[in-house]
Amino acid sequence: VLFAVVSSGSPRGSLRGLQWVLIKMKNSSRGEALQHGQSGTLPHFLEEPDDAYIVKSNPIKLRCQARPALQIFFKCNGEWVHQSQHMSREHTDLTTGLKIREVLINVSRQQVEDFHGPEDYWCLCVAWSHLGTSKSRKATVRIAYLRKNFEQDPQGTEVPLKGMIVLHCRPPEGVPVAEVEWLKNEEPVNSDGIVDTRADHNLIISEARLSDSGNYTCLASNIVAKRRSATATVVVYVDGGWGEWTEWTVCSAECERQRSRECTAPEPKHGGRLCDGAALAVENCTGGLCTQSVESSSDVALYSGLAAGVVTVVVMIIAVTLYRKNQSEYGVDVIDSSALTGGFQSFSFKTSRQGNPLLISSSIQPDLTVSRTYTSPMCFQDSIDKELMAERSLLDPLPDLKVKGQSSFMVSLGVAERAEYHVMSHPQTFPRGMAPDYSGVAVEATLGRREKSLFISQAPLTPTRPPHKTTGVFGHAGGRLVVPNTGISLLVPHGGIAEDTTWEMYMIINQEDSSTVSEDEREILLSPEVTYGPLGLDLSCPIAMTVAHCAEVAADNWTIRLKRHIQDNKWEEVMSVDEESTSCYCLLEAQSCHLLLRRPGRYVLVGEPLSQEAAKRLRLAVFGSPDTSNPLGFTLRVYCVDDTPHAFQEVAVGERSRGGRLLEEPKMLLFRGNTFSLQVSIQDVPQLLWSIKPFTTCQEFSFSQVWASNQRPLQCAFSLERYSHSSSQLSCKISIRQVKGQEQILQVYTSVVENEKGVVPFFTQSDCTVTSQTGSRAFKIPLSIRQRICATFDTANAKGKDWQLLAQKLHIDRNLCYFACQESPSAVILSLWEAQHQDSGDLDSLASALEEISKVQSRTTTPGRSNEELDTEFT
Repeated sequence: VLFAVVSSGSPRGSLRGLQWVLIKMKNSSRGEALQHGQSGTLPHFLEEPDDAYIVKSNPIKLRCQARPALQIFFKCNGEWVHQSQHMSREHTDLTTGLKIREVLINVSRQQVEDFHGPEDYWCLCVAWSHLGTSKSRKATVRIAYLRKNFEQDPQGTEVPLKGMIVLHCRPPEGVPVAEVEWLKNEEPVNSDGIVDTRADHNLIISEARLSDSGNYTCLASNIVAKRRSATATVVVYVDGGWGEWTEWTVCSAECERQRSRECTAPEPKHGGRLCDGAALAVENCTGGLCTQSVESSSDVALYSGLAAGVVTVVVMIIAVTLYRKNQSEYGVDVIDSSALTGGFQSFSFKTSRQGNPLLISSSIQPDLTVSRTYTSPMCFQDSIDKELMAERSLLDPLPDLKVKGQSSFMVSLGVAERAEYHVMSHPQTFPRGMAPDYSGVAVEATLGRREKSLFISQAPLTPTRPPHKTTGVFGHAGGRLVVPNTGISLLVPHGGIAEDTTWEMYMIINQEDSSTVSEDEREILLSPEVTYGPLGLDLSCPIAMTVAHCAEVAADNWTIRLKRHIQDNKWEEVMSVDEESTSCYCLLEAQSCHLLLRRPGRYVLVGEPLSQEAAKRLRLAVFGSPDTSNPLGFTLRVYCVDDTPHAFQEVAVGERSRGGRLLEEPKMLLFRGNTFSLQVSIQDVPQLLWSIKPFTTCQEFSFSQVWASNQRPLQCAFSLERYSHSSSQLSCKISIRQVKGQEQILQVYTSVVENEKGVVPFFTQSDCTVTSQTGSRAFKIPLSIRQRICATFDTANAKGKDWQLLAQKLHIDRNLCYFACQESPSAVILSLWEAQHQDSGDLDSLASALEEISKVQSRTTTPGRSNEELDTEFT
């Protein structure tokens, strides 16, 4: 009360006001005591302020009620609310005769946004009586919101009858936290003991019923808005089962009897599989059940059948011989029993319904009994030869490696052949012990002992590759060092090197075997190994190093660590990206990690998946070039590499040297740590114009090959041949999919004639050849502005305008203890901002942050200049 009175007028008026308040309080206290005939009590709150949320721009009201109370005032964020902002009223409790005072205040959105403190905006009440004061509880005021996008949408699924349905839903971020409701065909789903909607927002049906088929939607809502997830279609299907056989029929005139059965136990529904086997059985009658005329003709039938069998065997032998002779053109001494039927087999699978009727209208019952049978080449029938065939397709044009293995293709014909394959020796052909072991399957379980011994005895697995290296000479003005087209760079801040001193600094991307980085098989490499130096480098502040990585970090499915090489293939953990540290700083973004380091050395990012939902990004690309040994031949090479610029550059350099052309813009695929393999297949090849080598239309990489590729490319090749020189165009599709995962399609449409080539550029960076910059050219922020920002924010002041507020406005809100240990925290924060924005150079974001700080806080001045002048000059 005294504060409110004194702050409302001039000094002389404040003194008179103070005397008036003191007299009034004294008289009031005496009156209260006389009125109630007691020595008095402390105020008791009948109503305390509640936590509140500001929706859009509507202010909220905070209310307090206490008795006995002479005055009640609000205090927000440690400061008294002015008396003029209070609305109060008073009445007498008829039961006790005590005075009850009620006070209200309004809190606006602007007040909450302008507050910057270690906790949420808060208010409490302080009530006075003639005996003393009482304080209410703290009430927090927050701005309510609900983001648009779900962190995880439910995914459609098909499950068998009585199988388990699990639909995941992670609602959008919001304040207050959104409540989740499930809808089925636009109607709320009730937890009836069968359907379980858990606290983690997942919907679980432990035993699926046919009636559980439908469209499921996750509905998230709070006081601001409602959001709907993508609709997930759930199909509960029933596989068919055979009923009982009927009785045998009487013997026919042909001495046969029959019996039948129906696929009705149960009948296939909603796209379930049809019954396997025959619905009709026929057998010859024996034991005197046939007439004499039939018996006399049975010998004729027997000899006729034997003669037909002999002819069939002879025809098969001739066909096999001719097929083997034709296959010698491809240098493959292998016979596949499927060649006798053209290499095709029939298989049945459930197809997606045209138009997806489940998504059209919830009132229309879908026809889920559609099932179709297709005839198509199968990928691989034998697990061992499948891997040999996949290896044969890896980078054919590289130096040959001859591998011999026992073929099992002709087991069904009783033929044992030996096959000779020509495959490239490539470091990524086999796992390196870095893959996670989710299901008890060892990392090397995808290769049998025979294949491992054959390959290991023939060639080394880890050929040495030349390192990428760049150097530059830097002095007191600092600068930037870049390894072109790799996503790797180093920022030396201004003043980091002493005056009159220069250092020749370097960066190296190491490319030798990386299997020794981690002794934990669950960890995999997520970035290249990068070395910066020299080792004796002496800097007064940390450098900022940017390293590209391939982890999908949108969901918290990884533990990512920074490791440093010690000696003799020994590595030490520097820090986990999520932990607090004063020795270094890691800022992890979607595709890059920015590191603040003081100690030169060799660093790498590794990741440990926390679940099978962990994923890394793969970049997919298809290159093509004419076959130099065949004027009608053309080769497509498909690459699957970790999605980092450095990994793709290796592919681009190799293709340039062999005259390869990029035929489609590269695409990205999320490869999940679920132990399932990656399949690559070629589709829609014009059969009347082009032919393709047999058994190569579908190729496969094992899970461990892809998951632990250690930044090295995986490749498979498709060799095609046109029937005529007049066929100058090639169009087809390349499908790349992870089993039970994502799929991407690369569309190929190219001319195979030399003078009609259309080249897709490998890189689009305009500065891909610049390796170093020194002085002011290397920085986005002018030196004079940088110095003034540091002078303003390095010194704390009572208004809260210090480096912590600068970090908050630049969205650097974790591990602040690292900056607190620096001589100039603001300078280190700006170095990190420079590393983040080295490509875009967007000064608007920094200018906006400074302008916002200037609006929020009362302006202070730097020597000779006002903040207003400083902000105007910077903008």
